[in-house]
Amino acid sequence: MTTNSSEGGDTASPEPAPRPAGRRRLLHSPGFLAFSVAVVGAVLAAVVTPVGDHVVKAFLDEPTCPGEACEGKNPRDQGCGEGARTFKPGSGNPAQLQIRYSEDCRALWARIQRGSPGDLVTVRVDGGTERSAEIEYDDDQFTHMVGAPDGEFRVTACAVPQQGGESAYERYCIHATEATAWR
Repeated sequence: MTTNSSEGGDTASPEPAPRPAGRRRLLHSPGFLAFSVAVVGAVLAAVVTPVGDHVVKAFLDEPTCPGEACEGKNPRDQGCGEGARTFKPGSGNPAQLQIRYSEDCRALWARIQRGSPGDLVTVRVDGGTERSAEIEYDDDQFTHMVGAPDGEFRVTACAVPQQGGESAYERYCIHATEATAWR
């Protein structure tokens, strides 16, 4: 105990009570450290991974790349596939070719669903750029995006079989505009 001198005499002021040893041991234990590292790691993983990207975008409710900023980017990584509309002819479409359009991202891309390794899928906006992607394995592939910044466009997508490859179809193309019956 300590004493202070004042006009009325000596008064005692209490010393701070020591912390319980259990709390100190818990905060410095290997289990608490492992738990802390796991929580920090989970938060970082959620923010850094594509899944975390989608979670962050859901909170922001805006695409990360509207218009020209989407040019050449992967629609899945940018969150443009969510809510995108599709044009896919119902008959006479041997490669199950489709054009996808995201109004939020103001961008388009093409997808082939029934091809073979080596086949190409292309997308081109009149007056804009062209993108292509090759099926590396399995039977489907999609291109990166081409921009449609003003909302008016004419787009062409093609499925191009690899010469001497397994696909039985010939080069097949479809066309669409902003006025096409998108689903």
